[in-house]
Amino acid sequence: MTHSPAANALHLVSIGRASEALAILRSAGDRGDVDAIMQLAVWHLAGDVVPRDLVQARALLARAVSIGHVDAALMEIALTANGSGGTPDWPGAVSLLRTAARADPVALGQLTLLDAMAIDADGAPTALPMPETLSESPDVIRFPRLLTAAECAHLAGVAAAMLEPARVIDPRTGRWIAHPIRTSDGTAIGPAREDLVVRAINLRIAAASGTDIGQGEPLTVLRYRPGQQYRLHLDTIQGAANQRVATVLVYLNEGYGGGETHFPAGNLTITPRGGDAIVFRTLTRDGAIDQSSRHAGLPVTHGAKWLATRWIRADPVDPWTIS
Repeated sequence: MTHSPAANALHLVSIGRASEALAILRSAGDRGDVDAIMQLAVWHLAGDVVPRDLVQARALLARAVSIGHVDAALMEIALTANGSGGTPDWPGAVSLLRTAARADPVALGQLTLLDAMAIDADGAPTALPMPETLSESPDVIRFPRLLTAAECAHLAGVAAAMLEPARVIDPRTGRWIAHPIRTSDGTAIGPAREDLVVRAINLRIAAASGTDIGQGEPLTVLRYRPGQQYRLHLDTIQGAANQRVATVLVYLNEGYGGGETHFPAGNLTITPRGGDAIVFRTLTRDGAIDQSSRHAGLPVTHGAKWLATRWIRADPVDPWTIS
């Protein structure tokens, strides 16, 4: 059986023959093989088979788009908006999306959601819901219906195929083990998948938290099934030079049992409602870890809870290297 150059290259990488794989893809790309060009772009984004080179990846994606690769078009749009391998260009990204939407139903769906948003020429929100103070210690506020039902469904849809059980590295063995306090499934929506709907939502989250979008870690989407929970914890990272200063939780659905967010120090229990966002500070005004921000996601009793989380750092982060 004859395999495509991309398939052959992936096999060669799996057996430790990366240089041969690269030669095959480059040769096929020179002949106009769009799948080979796309695979090269992905490798330059990932930085594992070859060193990460966002500029080269963007150039390869542009080539793939010119030949007609739909996934390359969507990825190029995302990187254009968030500035990976260049300068952030929201108007340029929207223009690319409108072009892609003429032939791609996925792009059309994103454009429809985008056109329904109240945003400015750079994708930032023109208004926010009126915030409600839920607690002063811990410092917790709620933005009712920060996201629409359609926007919530979009986030869940983007994340669904990438969900994995929560894991951490065991410091004793260096191996991945089940997360000791979080039993959900989850994934982070990295910059290559940050479509314009996700980007606009991240801009809205930044506005709600009073921070710059560059301070946010990639948006994480979590799914909790019956019995799953996030036990009592702090969101800060021990010893981090660039500490988490705030957390934004967005409840993506409702109608399940349990799953409340509980802050013992404030005797505060929040019942999730789809589209609502909770913003709380994780540091005190003098920069110390705010112990009163310790919280838990209570066990789900029936149904499934979907939640989007964005952890906000004191300074900008590189979404390509953060772990």
